[in-house]
Amino acid sequence: MSQTDRALTTALAQAAATAGRAPSVHNTQPWRWRVLPDGLELRVVRDRQLTATDPEGRLLVLSCGAALHHARVALAAEGWRAGVERIPHADDPDLLARFTGLTQVGADPEAMHLVQCMRIRHTDRRPVSDEPIADSALDEITEAATADGIRLQLLDRGQVLQLATAASQADTVESEDPQLRAELAYWTGRAGDVGLPAAVLPEAPPQTTVPGRDFGRPGTLPVGSGHDQAAGYALLYGDEDEPVDWLRAGEALSAGWLTATRLGVSVVPLSGVVEVPGTRAALRGMLAGVGYPYLVLRMGLADPTHAGPPHTPRLGVDKVVDTSAVRGT
Repeated sequence: MSQTDRALTTALAQAAATAGRAPSVHNTQPWRWRVLPDGLELRVVRDRQLTATDPEGRLLVLSCGAALHHARVALAAEGWRAGVERIPHADDPDLLARFTGLTQVGADPEAMHLVQCMRIRHTDRRPVSDEPIADSALDEITEAATADGIRLQLLDRGQVLQLATAASQADTVESEDPQLRAELAYWTGRAGDVGLPAAVLPEAPPQTTVPGRDFGRPGTLPVGSGHDQAAGYALLYGDEDEPVDWLRAGEALSAGWLTATRLGVSVVPLSGVVEVPGTRAALRGMLAGVGYPYLVLRMGLADPTHAGPPHTPRLGVDKVVDTSAVRGT
């Protein structure tokens, strides 16, 4: 193996490892990478699908899309440019993406900065501060999230109230379903390298205009007395509702979230309202029926009086990155 080939496989393995910092529904981390001598493959891990909550796999694939974007950025930060084939084989639906045609170019300074943002990005479900987000920041986040054909619609006050009603309805539906409750209980308040530990869950329901998910148990994260009146809400959506669209939506989520992190903006994904068919239809009504909703985002400036919550745990690199095809070469 030449020095260039060795540098490539090292960069691929490092990018796959860095991608493990990506957000995923309930921190399921449903991805598996395979490093090849001349490329990198992303596969979905069906064993970590929320079969009751997400039977179609929309959030499963969206989570993998976020990891895909993380890997793209990590490669660019190391000076590699790659083409990406999404859902390359219809007869192999678990193969979500493949990096091909990698060429060595100069390291991208913006990508290097975003890799730093990956290390500090987290989900803070507590109310945000009373300071509104600057319009320039919202514009920059929107531009980043819509670079690959996915769109982000900022909701006006009336739409936020509609969203609040839909989120409350979705929470009621899910809280009354024993399978959904059991699945949520399995992935929350646990110790280990996947799922949501108690330290990242609020100790009491936060005072928010749009209710967040009821995790069925209190966490240990102090909430405080704030509200989210200065928060903004947005709908991530696209023209189609197929796996490749969910994958791109995850990439858009990652791009927007990392940009928000760079700008000091807190992002909380709200998936409950998308998980229930009836409330997902209500979201589609906000789009006048011309788009398919993938995820709702709450954005705001974190309350400076509170320290951020801890990061969620991550699977070890050996559990998510397969280097057997290049080992010993």
